[in-house]
Order: sequence, then C-alpha cells, then structure tokens
Amino acid sequence: MKNKILLVLGILFGLMMLNSGISKFTNHMPAIEMPEAANALIGAMIASGWLFSLIAIVEIVGGILFAIPKYRALGALIILPITIGIFLFNIFLAPSNAVVGIILLLINLWVLWENRSRLRPIWNS
Repeated sequence: MKNKILLVLGILFGLMMLNSGISKFTNHMPAIEMPEAANALIGAMIASGWLFSLIAIVEIVGGILFAIPKYRALGALIILPITIGIFLFNIFLAPSNAVVGIILLLINLWVLWENRSRLRPIWNS
C-alpha cells in the first residue's frame, strides 16, 4: 500500500514541478496574490535574467525524473533545493500558502528517506 501511495504522490509531485517549470517560460498559469515582499523577491529573480530560468529548468528536469519511479531518488535530490526554497519562501514571505510548502517538502523528504539505501554511497563518499 505504501508503495502505491508513493507512486501516486511521486507522479503528481513530478507533474506539478514540471507544470511549474514550464509555466515560468510560458506564463500559462495565473499568478496568485502574494504579499509585497514576496512579489519583490520574484521580481528580482526575474530581473536577474538567469535565476528564474535556472529554477524553471531544475523544476522541469527534477519533475520529470521524480515522476519516473526508476529515477525518483535522483529527481528528489535534484528538486530538494527547490522544495526547500518553496518552503522557506512560503513560511517567511507568503505564510498563507505555507501548507503547500510544507507538503511539498515532506513528500520530497519522504522519497529521499525511502531511497536512503540507494543514496547511502553519496553520503559515505
């Protein structure tokens, strides 16, 4: 049962990250209302000319890998900095959306925990 839940969550999480990354290039999703400080940070990332694109590419690649069970552990490692950023962004700048950041981080950490034996060589090297 746990494997089926992880499979469904992995696919949904991966598709959500993929959609979010693609949206940064195509603007197909409407922006949600956020506090001024949150909008200022996003505006600064866009104004940098490269940071927003880098985040989008990491979301796309990590989301695709996360959705494929064989590569889920690699996808979870790649997307971890993004989910930590989403979590911190929501906690400090947009607390009304904090639940989303918490859920995303917990899913990512769960996948990493479930794949800890496969990832052990990374930590022991």
